[in-house]
Amino acid sequence: MSQVTLNFIFIGLSFALYIVIAVRSKAGSTKEYYTAGGGVSPLANGMATAADWMWAAILISRAGTVAISGYEASRFLMGWTGGVEQVNVLMVPYLRKFGKATVPDFIGDRYYSKLARGVAVVCAIFICMTYIMGQMRGVGVVFSQLFGISIPFGVIIGAAIVFAYAGVGGMKGITYTQVAQYCVMAFAYTIPAVYIAMAMTGHVFPQFGLIGDYTASEPIVPFLQKLNNINLELGFQEYTSGKMSTINMFCITAALMCGTAGLPHVIVRFFTVKNVRSVRRSAAWTLSFIAVIYLTAPTIGAFSRVNLIEKLHDTSYTEAPSWFTEFEATGQMAWVDKNGDGRIQYYGPAKSDAGTFSVFQGKSPVYPAYDAPEYQRIGTQGERLLASKADDSNPNELWFGNDIMVMANPHMAGLPMWVIALLMAGCIAAALSTAAGLLLVLSTSISHDLMKKIIKPDLSDREEVNYARAASFVALGVAAYFGINPPSAFIAKTVAFAFGLAASSFFPTLLIGIFSTKMNKQSAISGMLAGISFTIGYIVYFQFLGGHDDHLLFGITPEGIGFVGMLINFAVAFTVKAFTADAPDYVQEMVAEIHIPSGAGEAKKQDFEI
Repeated sequence: MSQVTLNFIFIGLSFALYIVIAVRSKAGSTKEYYTAGGGVSPLANGMATAADWMWAAILISRAGTVAISGYEASRFLMGWTGGVEQVNVLMVPYLRKFGKATVPDFIGDRYYSKLARGVAVVCAIFICMTYIMGQMRGVGVVFSQLFGISIPFGVIIGAAIVFAYAGVGGMKGITYTQVAQYCVMAFAYTIPAVYIAMAMTGHVFPQFGLIGDYTASEPIVPFLQKLNNINLELGFQEYTSGKMSTINMFCITAALMCGTAGLPHVIVRFFTVKNVRSVRRSAAWTLSFIAVIYLTAPTIGAFSRVNLIEKLHDTSYTEAPSWFTEFEATGQMAWVDKNGDGRIQYYGPAKSDAGTFSVFQGKSPVYPAYDAPEYQRIGTQGERLLASKADDSNPNELWFGNDIMVMANPHMAGLPMWVIALLMAGCIAAALSTAAGLLLVLSTSISHDLMKKIIKPDLSDREEVNYARAASFVALGVAAYFGINPPSAFIAKTVAFAFGLAASSFFPTLLIGIFSTKMNKQSAISGMLAGISFTIGYIVYFQFLGGHDDHLLFGITPEGIGFVGMLINFAVAFTVKAFTADAPDYVQEMVAEIHIPSGAGEAKKQDFEI
């Protein structure tokens, strides 16, 4: 049986499982559509939340980033882990007692303003759309590699599947589908890591292998020493060192941490359980399930780097493993024979007088048109030629995208075909699970918070659900477009922007709303607008308007600027509060009530004015 056939079988079976679960769990009311009826067990919700959390960037991009960046990539794992703790301690117990199904719903009622609700809806749309397009790109990358189709076509297929079970089933359908997706992801991620760890280090547990000895060849040395040595030999920095500035490292980590605590699709998951006690139990399960994959990602990144170098560096192209030509054919890897010796050389910036290791000019490879003459498409060694002009300032000839390292790793290690097929199914599950959760939050923000609470208060339940499904369809169309034409080279970077937007808008507003009884609507609205406007402007300038590194604020990259936006949000909110009146008495009482351990803390119904 061929690899392609196995891929089809594993992925087809997983898709069939997801669709069956979604159909059987189709939402019949707004409560089921938004919160799955509030009757999900803590165990099931913990697993579903972990699946929601394990987006494409973690399973597809994160290990690739670790493979390239080494120690510096720890900022992502530290930030996200800390963020989950903040969600559990600072956010969801109080929001659950407040009794609102969406983040804009809480902000609208807590700050007694339709305008505050509307600003929160806009923020949710920006956050979710930025996030979703990263997931759609991840789906496209996986489908492209699996079936030899274009990334755009893969994105379209993924969008259709997500709508089939998320747009129709709502939170009820998503929850139990995500339980199944987590199981697929956990097995798909850990089994290849176990195989590779045993082959390279002799350890069953990959984490022990990372800190153990490299036993695949002589002499036997500590694995991390082996990794540092080959990096230095090829002109890269030591794997365990880093060159990122301390302030940028801190800001990115803090933005990820605070952004996590402000992500609406994570917060809303805890409204699916029965009560606050179940929220805390669910949070404990979530952390346990997340740890299974989080603790495995660094090992996959390190193992894949060793495999890549040993399998490809200084290897004749004609003798390169078959998987390299397969990835080359789909545009995920590329080779430019700069010195004409027919061998693949992989070198870092230390081997170049210019201090660079770019293979070609530009961020991504550009290929000749498919109808171009063969001599423009195929080189003398049989390699796929690029239309991109080679960068002759350095000797590096090998290019590969971060997003491909996880999928390439089992091929490089020579693992059984069924393991590769399982990993492919897991990568797709990761992107689909998070995209579904984000899509639900976006659609409910539009249908419930915008249409029901602001524009058409007389909407029936059926009409509200129909608006949510229509919003899902439109949102997926937009996300698919940006998944096909991403504003960033890597899935992980695109997702990092979403965390920055959440940190600069929702996190301060939610935190102040929970722990400050007197904060008013003027301060909340001003803070959200100031924080997210600054963050969006900074990202747009450096991503789209040609901003140079010399223009960075204190050396902070766009991935970390959300932390500065958060500080601006806090500063503006408290400044405005100093010159305006306290929140109404009933709001102060409502906020105080959610801190009473035995209280239900349900908000009073009010007619709010802008």
